[in-house]
Amino acid sequence: MGNGDTRVRGLAARAGGWSARHRWAAVGIWVLFVVLAMGLGSAAGRVDVKDSDQLKGETHTAAKIIEDAGIEEPASETVLIQAKDGGLKATDAEFRSAVTAVVKAVEGTGKVTDVTSPYDTRTISKDGRSALVQFDMRGESDTAGERVEPVLKAVEDVQKDHESLRIEEIGGASMMKTFDDAFGDDFQKAEYSAVPVALGILLIAFGALVAALLPVLLAVTAIMATMGLMGIVSHVMPMSDTANSVMLLVGLAVGVDYCLFYLRREREEREAGRDAQTALRVAAATSGRAIIVSGVTVCVAMAGMLFTGLAEFEAMGLASLMVVAVAMVGSVTVLPALLSLLGERVEKGKIPFLHPQSKLRNRGRGNRESRFWTAVLKGVLARPVISVVVAAGALLAIAAPALGMKTQQLTLDKEFGDSLPIVQTYNRLNEAFPGGSEPAEVVVKANDINAPEVKSALADFRERAVSSGASRGPVEIKLHDDQNVAFVYVPLVGGSDLDKAGASLDKLRDEVRPATLGKVDGVEAPITGQVAGSKDFNDELAGAVIPVFAFVVVFAFVLMLLSFRSLTVAITSIVLNLLSVGAAYGILVAVFQHGWGASLVGAEGVGAIITWLPLFLFVILFGLSMDYHVFVVSRIREARLRGRTTKDAIQHGVVTTAGVVTSAAVIMVAVFAIFGTLSMQSMKQMGVGLAAAVLIDATIIRGVLLPAVMALLGERNWYLPKWLNRLPDLTHDEAPEAVTRSAARDDEGERVPV
Repeated sequence: MGNGDTRVRGLAARAGGWSARHRWAAVGIWVLFVVLAMGLGSAAGRVDVKDSDQLKGETHTAAKIIEDAGIEEPASETVLIQAKDGGLKATDAEFRSAVTAVVKAVEGTGKVTDVTSPYDTRTISKDGRSALVQFDMRGESDTAGERVEPVLKAVEDVQKDHESLRIEEIGGASMMKTFDDAFGDDFQKAEYSAVPVALGILLIAFGALVAALLPVLLAVTAIMATMGLMGIVSHVMPMSDTANSVMLLVGLAVGVDYCLFYLRREREEREAGRDAQTALRVAAATSGRAIIVSGVTVCVAMAGMLFTGLAEFEAMGLASLMVVAVAMVGSVTVLPALLSLLGERVEKGKIPFLHPQSKLRNRGRGNRESRFWTAVLKGVLARPVISVVVAAGALLAIAAPALGMKTQQLTLDKEFGDSLPIVQTYNRLNEAFPGGSEPAEVVVKANDINAPEVKSALADFRERAVSSGASRGPVEIKLHDDQNVAFVYVPLVGGSDLDKAGASLDKLRDEVRPATLGKVDGVEAPITGQVAGSKDFNDELAGAVIPVFAFVVVFAFVLMLLSFRSLTVAITSIVLNLLSVGAAYGILVAVFQHGWGASLVGAEGVGAIITWLPLFLFVILFGLSMDYHVFVVSRIREARLRGRTTKDAIQHGVVTTAGVVTSAAVIMVAVFAIFGTLSMQSMKQMGVGLAAAVLIDATIIRGVLLPAVMALLGERNWYLPKWLNRLPDLTHDEAPEAVTRSAARDDEGERVPV
């Protein structure tokens, strides 16, 4: 079988060996799996998360009442009519004329219903300079944005005839249309551009088109299969567009990484003089094993999202978990088959000037070593104490701002800035009618909504909502007699200031409701709306933080302990990953909350981190950080088992993996950075947070802190207490005889002088 007849054990080695021997079968099975998954998923259709399942608490109860009653809430629209420069009042003839013109214009489109005049509903501001014409869009609210264009045009025409007034429309449908026009393709473009970016970096890394295409091909097929699986699984656990987008991000990141690790190791073994079959077997037993350890650890981290109790997070966690599992299986099965089929043709399509000489022709030259990292490692290993103090100190300093992290749901003006006219309309409306653009919605269900005691309680609630100071009115009540349901719309004092609006909401829930609607038997009155949804989401998320963090950390620790048979390696991996996540949090707070360098990423004036991001980042980063950690430590451990000293093994492991870790990190940073360029602040925060964390992880953590800590620990790196020897052994390294036979050649071709 060529030099080094290697008998190997372990799942990855056996899978790789079988695939190399049955290459067409392996490729055929993978293609069949992808096609079947897509076909079955398409036939099954995707079930999305329902509004009533999005949140727990009162928001969930309200959505369930509306859903069970079969009530379709229409998309509500508002036209703000406001005097410019303190001129006209709502009582003036010209102002009245403009209101009449707006009512007539919107009714004339035939697209609206229930048009109300501010003179009937008393929606006139305290200073008398602003008034609201309100109406609902006909048809389903989800598609109202597609039908609102004629209404917007009618309002614009009225504006042209009344230059002394500001006449602007805002509401669910108009916002939907505005954002679709401005940002609808934004996210999709980022997703599509991620693949070419990854391919371009891989071309530079490998210098050959075929070698660069393999990781992208694996990632894309894994994503396609997972999209099909999501359709099937959604009938048990509903999915969402957000889960789909996160799955694409994670799938591309890990799919390319896993293939990159495997392919690089196979090439290195061939450069060292091994024949193709032996190189493939060694890659399967080493990088293949690292991929399985990393993949399982990432899956465990993603599973942490299933403990949040939030349907959106559960969907993201399950979708991410599935794509990682599929990419991991593909990497250790179909990839060896493709490499076996291609042989030296993997070098086809060379890019001029990048790699002028074929690496595979320089037999026996050994692994390529990074000159930069060799120089860095020389300094780190010579002064490990200073290196640990400086690197850890720098990371702690970067993480320090995270101690003052403020999280909240981002209001419209924070999410999109002042770049769109509708955002300015939103601000003007909130100023004139605090809370009017996003009122609290009380969903009242009774045995008989028209019973005298219920009507009296509703009237009481309306009066007390204003007298308590929670609202300045007007409080609107909309009855649905047939369903015995009433909607009460309460503009909250505080408006777009979510802290103040939250205090007003608490007053409604804790004081006004119990004193009015709470006294009537058989009445349910959950309070929902944007502010309530934000509060319920925060409460649910706060309760999930400790269980999720504990689950991810404990299971990752156990997996590392079993995979490396070292208590020290398990502890250091957790500590270093937490440092990496802490530094990412610090950068997010510094940029988006304190505004340091915010102008560089277009994030001025945000002042907070979006609520869901810290937990999401923790889970994703903890998983992705394990990629590099497992890969580097596996190489160090392998070198140690081959008889190198710990210090020698550290330098060998880091410098020989530096190229692939750098390539993988550059791809991840580039893909995540694309999302950092999007207009929505939530996507911008996610992109910047992920990109910064991966960059820190691949450089300061893996290149400086990890080797310095391991150098200080010396032989204690491999410490396992005797009482833990009973634990299952998941190391599955190459068989001892294979290592012995190849050690001499490795020492000649790969040993790195210290």
